[in-house]
Amino acid sequence: MRPSGPVRPSDRARIALRPAEIARITGGFWRERRRVNAEVSIPQGPALLESVGNLHNLRLAAGTADGAYRGALPFLDSDVTKWLEAASWQLADPDTPDRTTLSGAVDMMIRLLAEAQQDDGYLQTWYQVADPGPRFAELLWGHELYCAGHLFQAAVAHHRSTGREDLLTVARRFADHIDGTFGPGKPVDGICGHPEIETALVELYRETGERRYLDLAGYFIDRRGHGLLDKDDPLGLRPGPDYCQDHVPVREAETVTGHAVRQLYLLAGATDVAAETGEPELRAATERLWETMTTTKTHLTGGVGAHHRWEDFGDPYELPNERAYCETCAAVASVQWSWRMALLTGQARYSDLIERTLYNGVLPGVSLDGRSWLYINPLQVRDGHEHHGKDQGAHRAPWFTCACCPPNVMRLLASLPHYAASTDADGLQLHQYADGAYGGPTDGGRVLVRVHTNYPWQGRIAVTVDEAGPGERTLSLRVPQWCREYTVTPPAGDAPGSGKASGAGQPAQQDGWLRIRRTWRPGDTVVLDLGLQPRLTAADPRVDAVRGCVALERGPLVYCLEQMDQPGVPRLDDVLLDTTAGLATRHRPDLLGGLTTLIGSGLLRRPGASRADWWPYRSVPSGRRDADRVLRDTGARDAAAVPVELTAIPYYAWANRDRGSMRVWLPTC
Repeated sequence: MRPSGPVRPSDRARIALRPAEIARITGGFWRERRRVNAEVSIPQGPALLESVGNLHNLRLAAGTADGAYRGALPFLDSDVTKWLEAASWQLADPDTPDRTTLSGAVDMMIRLLAEAQQDDGYLQTWYQVADPGPRFAELLWGHELYCAGHLFQAAVAHHRSTGREDLLTVARRFADHIDGTFGPGKPVDGICGHPEIETALVELYRETGERRYLDLAGYFIDRRGHGLLDKDDPLGLRPGPDYCQDHVPVREAETVTGHAVRQLYLLAGATDVAAETGEPELRAATERLWETMTTTKTHLTGGVGAHHRWEDFGDPYELPNERAYCETCAAVASVQWSWRMALLTGQARYSDLIERTLYNGVLPGVSLDGRSWLYINPLQVRDGHEHHGKDQGAHRAPWFTCACCPPNVMRLLASLPHYAASTDADGLQLHQYADGAYGGPTDGGRVLVRVHTNYPWQGRIAVTVDEAGPGERTLSLRVPQWCREYTVTPPAGDAPGSGKASGAGQPAQQDGWLRIRRTWRPGDTVVLDLGLQPRLTAADPRVDAVRGCVALERGPLVYCLEQMDQPGVPRLDDVLLDTTAGLATRHRPDLLGGLTTLIGSGLLRRPGASRADWWPYRSVPSGRRDADRVLRDTGARDAAAVPVELTAIPYYAWANRDRGSMRVWLPTC
């Protein structure tokens, strides 16, 4: 048996950990989110793809329909194949509802793709129907290789989930066509303006054993950063080469830049290539770039992307609130890249970011009922916010003109169990905590455990061993970066321990891993209890947008204030948080599907009607001892500050009720 998830390193890969062969989520928080994905989000995909024309375009390419091409974007085929990937992972889940209907929709789309594919393997409806002409002549914006990559990933998912080869055959024919077109001595020396094919080619190599797919991925990595895309923009009217990461070779890059999704897909591919080849320089580049991203360009939620224009990273510490882009696709890409880094290095910090991003960067992108979506994820929506009706707004929509985010979330949630655990020669590692069964081979035998937890609402995580084999094995439990205190109760007969996340305690916690080594017996249970005390979080002072503010967190969850939860507050913009009052927790099974709220105290600023109120700024003479306080309280002059109770909800649950203001970062009093 081999892992059946989206990342399956070859036997020759130079990696520290391997994805667990057995990975199933059976209850709790993530089972509910995946249930909605399986029962609502994925099943509505075919009708949506039909209604906006994606399937019609495939029929046009196949010659089985008449009419005009529908849509003005060249990458619409990728929405179909991302949905196919999601549906394929879902078919591998034994709890999948209405499997017959889902299988029928999958089979229908596979037939459409096979019929639309040209005799030489080429497949992209835009250039077959809407803009017939030279292939691979518009690499900056054409997305031919990007669409191919999503086709390859769908084919791998379908083959691993069903064992069938019909979609894999379509993918291999297109991959062979691309391999015959790109590379030294071949017709085209170029790269795609939107990276994605690199990681897809590596996984196609892992699935088929065809080495030239890995070599082709390496070629695309190596050729990036040499200005190959400049020829598609001779007048310089489009974003610079850094937008597509074509400004510097990957191995020489010092920071993440440009379009956030493109950057992270590229680095996921680079990590895959480094894992398979063992090249130290490429590995060092991925570690360096991940470090730079997380320390200078990542929002508290794990979201990335500072600019609406070009959907790109900003400068170091440029992390705005109401104008935060934090595209849902970028959060998905961050999870995919960090998982590859966790497998490559064995370090827990990558799974720390995965946890933060899953709860606070990915989940906000889909409504709790699974029927509507956010393309961007701002950290603040002001009172009086004007929504301009575009996809990239602060209100949910049932679908998008550029519908990349919904099927991206679908495929991640459908494959989520495979991001939870890994194995190595010595034992099993639990990266994410969800009710379920996880296991795989180690030297000397298989390890299989069951996890039971009410995480993230409670910090108790019970891990019971079902199989372990003879001899000693190490069970490694991740102690999250946010956790300051924990207790661990080993199996009966062992001494319990407690400690701080600095590493104190027994057993020892090192680099985020609590490693328990012993000879295990079926039925042995370890209980890890993570302290979930609410906390106030302040940003690095170089983050100008939130200087003087704090955010509320509990466990892995970032919290926010929504207008409708503050009956005594007409405007969130007028609220100051009292940081001395403490925070209480209140579990609300009746609210937004059941969640734990945080209750705090604040002051409501109510400006009077003084003559100065027409001007929203305040001057204070330099040298005044209380200047900092007065400036911080701008807007509170001539006002009566009224105490108010504040209720915060997890950020993932915002925008599921009436539209209103929201904020994550709160000014303090």
